[in-house]
Amino acid sequence: MLPIGSAVLLGRRTRVVSRGTALLGGTPTRLVRLTARARPMLEGRRIRIDSPAAAALADRLLEWGLAEPELATLRAPEDASVTYVIPIRDRPQALDRLLASIGPGAEVVVVDDASHDPGAVAAVAARRGAAVLPLAVNVGPAAARNAGLAAAATPFVVFVDSDIVLEPDTVPILLRHFADPEVALVAPRIAGLGDRPSWLGRFEDTRSSLDLGPHPAAVRPRSPLAWVTTACVVARREALTMGFDGTLRIGEDVDLGWRLVDAGWRVRYEPTAVARHEHREAPLDWFLRKAVYGSGAQGLAERHPDYIAPAVLAPWSAAFVVLLLLQRRWSWLAAALVAATAGARIARVLRPLDHAVVEGMRLAGAGAVSAGAQAMALLLRHWWPVALVGCLVSRRMRRAVLVSALVDVALEYRRNPAHLDPVRFAIARRLDDLAYGAGVWWGALRAGSLAALKPAIIRRSTS
Repeated sequence: MLPIGSAVLLGRRTRVVSRGTALLGGTPTRLVRLTARARPMLEGRRIRIDSPAAAALADRLLEWGLAEPELATLRAPEDASVTYVIPIRDRPQALDRLLASIGPGAEVVVVDDASHDPGAVAAVAARRGAAVLPLAVNVGPAAARNAGLAAAATPFVVFVDSDIVLEPDTVPILLRHFADPEVALVAPRIAGLGDRPSWLGRFEDTRSSLDLGPHPAAVRPRSPLAWVTTACVVARREALTMGFDGTLRIGEDVDLGWRLVDAGWRVRYEPTAVARHEHREAPLDWFLRKAVYGSGAQGLAERHPDYIAPAVLAPWSAAFVVLLLLQRRWSWLAAALVAATAGARIARVLRPLDHAVVEGMRLAGAGAVSAGAQAMALLLRHWWPVALVGCLVSRRMRRAVLVSALVDVALEYRRNPAHLDPVRFAIARRLDDLAYGAGVWWGALRAGSLAALKPAIIRRSTS
């Protein structure tokens, strides 16, 4: 549990309902009724941990995704010494830039993953006071990180890639989260260097696949934030007895996070801490990298079949999407009826609450919007080869793809201004989707399995 003196804040999607007697939110959505003893502990949207009972309540809310730690009240553990582990293959200039941002006096292990010019890497490391662990054979970043992890003796390890630049407070901020003894790994927000002159570089600076947004969150499979990248993370060494899966060359970060969660540890994302990433901007290099990201879905599907899915829908929201895609006059009415019926069912579960019907319809509306957004992502990103074939034979499919593309660009351009005109922003969005989707299909066809392309239909209930 979090220590006495710290605090938690209710998550931005958590609602205080029924005159302060219950909380509604989390992933999956749940209703938490507060006992008479617990209600005074909630001061507005904050719980101050000043007793074991308050600590227990805060811990439950953290576990259910209803609250987030208040960063300002957290203190790093007394022994918060770290070892920086940097997997690298060549790129001595990038290594020099990263080591300069780490600064002198730090414990650093540079794992040279069979560089073509190991002397250049060794020279930079020696100049910056870093140790070098050379590997005779290229094993990939996951296995290279494992080698560095084995050489570390500090309580915490910072895994950081050579194309990252750390800010002075990146690691100190992340270390605060380890005041919670159940936290195994914390990741910062990955932003661009901000000096990219090309239009693709500017797009990446504000819409990178590695940038997970401005809101802190727990990282869990099938949640709004399901993974974090290990381009830069701080990890509790004792939690990593399993290490990375050295057989994975892509997706190893997602795999590690999910295995940690399955083992009972917590993984967190803290956007207050920022690490800068040198995004790719040469068009072919950028496109191929996106495809490589997509190809990792198959390996994850083989290891985590219950977690990997391009869309996660309840039965009613799946029916809602199908009815919308039919684009018939009667199907619009039927879709509205399905959503209204779902809202009524949710309201029955919430019946003890004040305004249960309103809350039920609000949740059903949010579910319908989420289902629509996931359907658009399927058409434009994961299933675009199927959608393309459909466009050749179906006017309704062409209309669905066009509307999806227009709505997607309108929403994303407003949320993530990239200092680009809408046309180039739209082109970059679609190229991003085409590349990633192509990678997913390539991995699936190569393995002879469509597991990474199957949506998950799951039954959810407000509990």
